[in-house]
Amino acid sequence: MRPIWKWVLGIIAALLIIIISVVWYYGHNWKPIVESKLKEVVHNSTDGLYSLRYDDLDLNIGLGNVTLINAELIPDSAVYRKMVLSKDAPNNRFHIKLKKLKVRRFNLMDVLTNKKLHINSISFEEPNIHLMSEYHTFNDTLRTTPKKTLYESIKDIFTSINVRNVDIDNVQFKYSKFEEGKQSSIDLDKVTIKVHDVLVDETSLQDTTRFYYTKMVDVHVPGFEYDLPDGFYKVKFNGLKINTRDQNLLLTDVDFRPKMDKNAFYKQKKQNVTMTVLKFDTLRVEQLNFQALIDNQQTIARKVQLKNGTVDLHADKRYPKYPIIKIGESPHQKLLKLKKLLSLDTVVVDNVTVTYHEMSGKFFREGSISFNNASGILTNVTNDSSALEKDKYMRADLRAKIMNSGNLHAKFGFDMLSKTGLHTYSGTLGPMKATAFNRILAPLLNVEIASGNIKKVAFNMQGTDRKNWGEFRFDYDDLKISLLNKKDENGEQSSKKVVSYLINQLLINDSNPDNKGVYTVGKVNYTRVPEHTFFKTLWQSLLDGIKQCAGISKEREAKLMGAAETGKDVVEKGKDIVEGAKDVGKKTGSFIKGLFKKKDKSDEDSKQ
Repeated sequence: MRPIWKWVLGIIAALLIIIISVVWYYGHNWKPIVESKLKEVVHNSTDGLYSLRYDDLDLNIGLGNVTLINAELIPDSAVYRKMVLSKDAPNNRFHIKLKKLKVRRFNLMDVLTNKKLHINSISFEEPNIHLMSEYHTFNDTLRTTPKKTLYESIKDIFTSINVRNVDIDNVQFKYSKFEEGKQSSIDLDKVTIKVHDVLVDETSLQDTTRFYYTKMVDVHVPGFEYDLPDGFYKVKFNGLKINTRDQNLLLTDVDFRPKMDKNAFYKQKKQNVTMTVLKFDTLRVEQLNFQALIDNQQTIARKVQLKNGTVDLHADKRYPKYPIIKIGESPHQKLLKLKKLLSLDTVVVDNVTVTYHEMSGKFFREGSISFNNASGILTNVTNDSSALEKDKYMRADLRAKIMNSGNLHAKFGFDMLSKTGLHTYSGTLGPMKATAFNRILAPLLNVEIASGNIKKVAFNMQGTDRKNWGEFRFDYDDLKISLLNKKDENGEQSSKKVVSYLINQLLINDSNPDNKGVYTVGKVNYTRVPEHTFFKTLWQSLLDGIKQCAGISKEREAKLMGAAETGKDVVEKGKDIVEGAKDVGKKTGSFIKGLFKKKDKSDEDSKQ
């Protein structure tokens, strides 16, 4: 039996020698063939736009491994310009450099017999990727023939290409945007990209479960900071995660703010414009259509969540404001004017505090009003005309604590197809102390609320580009105000007690219903000032309702503001009343009548 074993062992040894020899031979002699095919595939599949270069190619046929050393995928700018002229140019180009490109475990026999290339993994070492974006309208409107697909470009060489995993770690990534002859760039460091199950064949492009031939692309950007081209603002975030399989995008610690402090901002702007500071712990987008976003810059998603954030809006009236007509510039009207499609089923606001700050140009103090811990949802946020034909309303349902005190619940409805900007807004405000509003009244108007209990506010309003109208209810009691003197040298500020007393007694209704049980309902019919923004118009409309309920006519308001700004003369006259001087009737009678008297019907008729 021993000779038989010798023969068997001899045959096995001979086969091993033959196999090793064949592998060695093809590993050396197929190298130029593989090199030629690689460059041919790159050239043909990109219509000559790209070329592949590398210093060396290490090929091991037996193990099915290929390594490219110092590889570079280079776009040809001359070819790209020709493609632009022929209206065939893509919007995006890539310039990629790699220290090593490792291809592991491919099956040579499958390539030879079936023209199918199966690869277990591809990894990139020290990749440097430069994405150049140059938008061309002909890609959206002028193209009459479909672009050649990747499969159509490689089908003469391979009937299919399948790569199980692609790992791209520590990427140096640069994004350059070319628009109207200008270039802006964003640089990212240490980006990680993982791609799973790449398949290029006759049917993969139509597979709706795939994104650009892949089952999944997972991207992680550890941090980012970018100065916006306007020279004033910067944006940064702590982390960005993208997963195309789950169709999710997550941004953490998002921060948008000016590059300089507030004083420097307004000194450079030299005008009273809104300065914005945004900060969110979490910005999450769910079921985002990445294909539409990349191909057509369209934002289509099921849900967007803004969580745990602050929105600070600043104005400074020490600087001039150059009025601009704001008609047609309401939020829903601006949405409709967007050049690119935006379609968000739901926007969720979760624990976001919005604060408006204003520096007085008269008293040089800053007042603010805040809506704390705002939460709620916006639905049907879209400029998609086909979707709006089915439901033309964008809606918002929001809750917040105004001045971190009273519970505010407001609902908005925006008719997206209205040519006059039709919208509705209604809401309620629960019990709170009126003194909470001194944070904005005292610095800006030199008036403060001495006391007051707000029991309930309810409003139901409609508006267009030109008018706001509706019903306003304001239930309160014990309302008293104080007119303030200017601060003295020590920074202390006293009230104008006499004038304040007279105003509280004769000008303002201290409760609603009043002590006779008469209840006043505000009937708002407010004409918009064309230069006022949507939100300022909204506030002025509600303020009109407040004034009506408090019994403050336009004439009374003008006299109240005049009294608040008048110095010695008003105080001295007030003192005369209290001291009961002999000529009190002569000195104060005309003062009281002129300042506080209500117009009777005969006076009104005589002026008409």
